[in-house]
Amino acid sequence: MKIKRTKIEGLILFEPTVFSDERGYFFENFRQEFLEESGVDLNFVQENESMSNAGSLRGLHLQAPPFAQDKLIRVVRGAILDVAVDVRKQSPTYGAHVAIELNEKNKHSFLVPKGFAHGFYCLEDKTIVQYKCSAYYNKDSEIGIIWNDPDIGIEWPQGPRILSNKDTVLPMFSDFKSPF
Repeated sequence: MKIKRTKIEGLILFEPTVFSDERGYFFENFRQEFLEESGVDLNFVQENESMSNAGSLRGLHLQAPPFAQDKLIRVVRGAILDVAVDVRKQSPTYGAHVAIELNEKNKHSFLVPKGFAHGFYCLEDKTIVQYKCSAYYNKDSEIGIIWNDPDIGIEWPQGPRILSNKDTVLPMFSDFKSPF
């Protein structure tokens, strides 16, 4: 497993070693030691899965404390552009983001810790995304930022935009009151 740091402290990309032969492939997707080796001390309590079609955009979401979640995201089928935005007020990268393609071929996992808004854009139909969470979901603690905020400047792929109603009415970054 290769552990790669991103330009923003806390965001980590895990690149597994894949063993392939005529039968198919095998790899360790998750191992607690991988987190510990990267200096991360957390436990996951919930795993979620979503299936989305090409053009679906989910986010930018996060949970406010005390229900804030660390997330470990991976794609089982298809491909996404996965985005994390730093909303930690005291961070030197406050408001900055990292965008990484996760897909079924590269098998990478992306660690998005508490204090980041998260979202993704589906590049292929029937994309399946799985993510582990370090805290249970709490509907009343869900907050977010509008996906296309020019102050954040995410370069989303060209194409259709399929959004939930709630994702079209999230606040601009300048109006977002970060609890982190």
